[in-house]
Amino acid sequence: MTVHLRRSRPLQAESDALAAAAGGRLGLHGLVDALVANADPRTRQGRGALAPRLLGRAVDWAFTWDRADRRDRRWWPQGITSSSDGADPERSRGRDLVVTSWYSKKPDGVTHGARVTVVDLATLRYQHVLLVVPTVVDGALTLEPLRVHAGGLVWHGPWLHVAATGRGFMTCHWDDLVRVTTGQEGLSVGPGGISAWGHTHLLPVRFTHQGLGTDQAPKLRFSFVSLDRSEPQPHLLAGEYGRARGQTRRVARFPIDAESGLLVEDDDGSTVALHLDESGVTRMQGAVVARGRWYATASVGAVLPGSVHAGTPGRLRPHHLATPIGPEDLSYWPEQDRLWTVTEHPWRRWVCAMRRSWFD
Repeated sequence: MTVHLRRSRPLQAESDALAAAAGGRLGLHGLVDALVANADPRTRQGRGALAPRLLGRAVDWAFTWDRADRRDRRWWPQGITSSSDGADPERSRGRDLVVTSWYSKKPDGVTHGARVTVVDLATLRYQHVLLVVPTVVDGALTLEPLRVHAGGLVWHGPWLHVAATGRGFMTCHWDDLVRVTTGQEGLSVGPGGISAWGHTHLLPVRFTHQGLGTDQAPKLRFSFVSLDRSEPQPHLLAGEYGRARGQTRRVARFPIDAESGLLVEDDDGSTVALHLDESGVTRMQGAVVARGRWYATASVGAVLPGSVHAGTPGRLRPHHLATPIGPEDLSYWPEQDRLWTVTEHPWRRWVCAMRRSWFD
């Protein structure tokens, strides 16, 4: 059985229109320069954990957000990737960066979509970036929030891939990032500038990758994604969260083209998964392949620390109490030989690193 993806046309003209309205592109490198120089008044400050091992048995380093982000009931952390995945020193300015995703709940009945957060690990300064879908009709630019769960992230070269569950995944280009004038009310483009619910940075979607299915293989739910570098050709690893009886918990690998950095396409314009495994663990929130082994996070609710399952497909052994409460996506940093995850619950929100060898 196979699963497929099909990429949309590029939203290049729409991204150009957003850049023009914002006064030009800033790009990720511009945001990182501002973080390093502490030059933006809207930059936020995280803080390191004093006793990271108390957060989870495998945790050896962790940080949390500022007070407002720790307690926020609208925005919930989900995905994680890093400058190691990106392998893009020009855009990262040679800094060690972590990027996380958040999705918006609706405490006032209105969703703000999804956003990503860029963190400079040396200073723990960070900046939120709202993800938007630009549209141009009769020359007029409008913006919509990207309404996805954003359960996983992959930064690869100039691209940022955002998991979109039943909609496949969305792809942004880091060079499209803009800085805007800010307003607290709504997401709009007007004579006075761009208002984005208080966000000063926007990143538009460049492509959508829509999942396709068949009677034999229903389309994959992209609950999370990660970068698989276990072979010379990189792959996008995507998997499904499944809790209820009968829900699939599949994991698939899609080949990435070395030149473009996007998925390899067949003659008909679709991408076929090269590997599909159906033995994922219950409540699987993220998965990676590292040094010939598979690792997957699993949450057990809002009270108990989470687990990491390690081994080979179909033979993953659980390591309980390994992570803080509420682990989500998973990313591997080869140079550190660490697994990174992010947790979601208010007042218990951490970004943490775990020694991969702890699970051997």
